Amino acid sequence: MHLIASHIKPWRESSDEERLAAGNGLLLTPSIDHLFDRGLITFADDGEVHVSPVAAADDSLSKMGVNPPIFSGKFNSDQKHFLDYHRSQIFLKSAA
Repeated sequence: MHLIASHIKPWRESSDEERLAAGNGLLLTPSIDHLFDRGLITFADDGEVHVSPVAAADDSLSKMGVNPPIFSGKFNSDQKHFLDYHRSQIFLKSAA
């Protein structure tokens, strides 16, 4: 399986310190990384995958293996900090 080192808070929006922070990283498959970077999915602190309403009606998610409920495992406190940013600033909460 091929994995990509993905930043939780995008590189372009991160300070130099945040860019190098271990807590700002996840190992994701390329398809999950694509969805995560575009705000079509995010992760709750307990590891549950949340699908954006923008993507929920699209059957391509199930073709990519995204069939909620999915749990990735729990995150550490540093990752939770960056995931909070992702949920509030990157994740697409509505189609409007």
